[in-house]
Amino acid sequence: MKNENGGLFNEFLRHLFPRMVRRQNLKITYTFCLGGLAFTAFIVLMVTGLLLVFYYQPSSEGAFGSILFLESSVPAGLYIRSLHRLASQAFLVLIFLHTLRVILTGAFRKPRELNWIIGFFLLCLVLFEAYSGYLLPMDQLAVWATHTGMELIKAVPFGKIIVQILAPDGVGQPISLLRFYILHIVIVPVTILSVSFLHFYRIRQDKEVLPYL
Repeated sequence: MKNENGGLFNEFLRHLFPRMVRRQNLKITYTFCLGGLAFTAFIVLMVTGLLLVFYYQPSSEGAFGSILFLESSVPAGLYIRSLHRLASQAFLVLIFLHTLRVILTGAFRKPRELNWIIGFFLLCLVLFEAYSGYLLPMDQLAVWATHTGMELIKAVPFGKIIVQILAPDGVGQPISLLRFYILHIVIVPVTILSVSFLHFYRIRQDKEVLPYL
């Protein structure tokens, strides 16, 4: 049966370009544009991350050296890496503020409970994406901060199993670094993008809340 809503991607486009918008909803104080700003930061992360992939070496021996080469010898390399780092911090802050705005305005109430759960899952994905990327430069700060995170994970239920999956040979070793790299550049970003489309889709499905969509 054909989906009359046109699927997640079409609903995402309709969310970006609605056929009409209420005048009061154009005020910056309506949502503070936090969701849109967060998604914009994510787009910047994907673009800059794609550029960084061409120079980064996901190996224990070559990772830090590739970062130094990127910053010192690649035209605009330092700018691109700095932009990627700043966009990641902005993404985290905006997602947190967006979640806080939803809580304070009661936007998680019926009939938007499902989208609240989706949004919270998206927040968790963003946190894990930031954590998985922190190790990749392989400097002392990255290694020891990630190691501290692994020790904290061990304290939660099934934490030792999670640590064994993420870093079977120890933080910063070849297998763990490769797993963090694959998670950071492929698995988690694709999941975030898919969940974001679902999040926008659910916004449009709650037509009794936003009947003009």
